[in-house]
Amino acid sequence: MNVVPNTETLKPKDYASDQEVRWCPGCGDYAILRAVQKALADIGAAREKTVFVSGIGCAARFPYYLATYGLHTIHGRAPSIATGIKITNPELDVWIVSGDGDSLSIGGNHLLHLVRRNVDVQFLLFNNEIYGLTKGQYSPTSRAGTRSPSTPLGSVDKPISPVAFAIGAGARFVARGIDSQQKLLPETFKRAHEHKGTSFVEIIQNCIVYNDGVFSNFTEKDVAADRQIHLENGKPMIFGADGQYGLRIRPDRLELEVVTIGEDGITEDDIVVHDETDRIMATMLADMRGADRPVAVGVLYCDPLPSYEQGMKELAGKTEEQATTHDLNELLRRGHTWTVEDA
Repeated sequence: MNVVPNTETLKPKDYASDQEVRWCPGCGDYAILRAVQKALADIGAAREKTVFVSGIGCAARFPYYLATYGLHTIHGRAPSIATGIKITNPELDVWIVSGDGDSLSIGGNHLLHLVRRNVDVQFLLFNNEIYGLTKGQYSPTSRAGTRSPSTPLGSVDKPISPVAFAIGAGARFVARGIDSQQKLLPETFKRAHEHKGTSFVEIIQNCIVYNDGVFSNFTEKDVAADRQIHLENGKPMIFGADGQYGLRIRPDRLELEVVTIGEDGITEDDIVVHDETDRIMATMLADMRGADRPVAVGVLYCDPLPSYEQGMKELAGKTEEQATTHDLNELLRRGHTWTVEDA
């Protein structure tokens, strides 16, 4: 596809392609697509310099639906292909779209190395805790006990936390969003885009066919305020319908616990203030998925370091300075060589 440059101010609809969007009715992917289109419009993304790369799965159809450049690649290898694109042309704005099975099963190794290298791309992981395209098998993020065609008696695997994986692999930007939160999700994508280096965003996404309602214990409107905490850098970690709850460090061990402000002498001064640069705190926030603590939404961690392309550019500069010749023929024939003669 040849993307024609446009110097006019673009709206979200201008980032929509002419292709019919074909996901299951009610799929959370529709909401994520809208949020991405809004984020692209807000940042004024140049369509001719934007590339979306995907692997295999329901989420991987994303590049078809955006009026940018895009590659629908192979299972789990989108990070490797995106790395090649970014290194070859660092001026391109590269986004990777992947599902929990595509990125954390067959693609786990590729994702790990993308993150540790800190390639300047945005990685969007759609987590519905199931394989959707291949009809509902359990995935690396499926909870223990998940009944599926591949685990009819229930899974015994311990699930992977995508954000904990990213932090452990050395990611310098880690965030989480929810598909239905159309005001917050584009802002998270914009923050990810601002970050220079690998930006990892897990998006909680409902699969209406094979795993419907698996996140309802913290996404439904009647419980969301008490089961989610929306992180703001420099602000105390307070949540609840009336702002009555907060997080503090347990006095007996390094762990976050929920307390009620106004009870047992607890005041706002006891509540932990969110610091995006605190990796230990980010790890504790990533681990909060149990019934006794809320799910952290927003930017868990942001502490930039030079990106992979910057290092490659510096290395190329040093190589150029040290080069004694640019003649390929001379390079091939210098050093230890030998001649093979007929016996």
